[in-house]
Amino acid sequence: RKATAVAEGAGGDDVLYLGADTVVALESEEGWALLGKPADAREAHEMLGRLSGTRHAVVTGVCVVRGADGEVFQGSERTWVVMREITSAEIEAYVASGEWEDKAGGYAIQETADAFVEALEGGGFDNVVGLPVGLTRELLRVAQG
Repeated sequence: RKATAVAEGAGGDDVLYLGADTVVALESEEGWALLGKPADAREAHEMLGRLSGTRHAVVTGVCVVRGADGEVFQGSERTWVVMREITSAEIEAYVASGEWEDKAGGYAIQETADAFVEALEGGGFDNVVGLPVGLTRELLRVAQG
């Protein structure tokens, strides 16, 4: 929707429009919980507490819209993140740092939250950051024809 909205408003024939969005998915007794960007520090603290000691999925959807005809090319990548137990003091310090702001799941692996991560499985670091480069390159290649 992001890429399509921009493409419709801009109207550039020789332009490709790129949109991406990332969610963190955590399996619970009730099913899968999708964690987007926390609204405030309290919610960031809660999310980090829920993710502590888990294996959770980070999924990024990527969409390319070709300006010439509005054709949409899309895909997604999933990376499993194994996160160690995070102490209350670590969560407090991390939330106080502000790094959680505008980050799905309330953490930024490309900043100091990498210290919480024990392993990545089945996907790339760049996906957890928020833009899977290989997938994006492939979608751009196909969209260019």
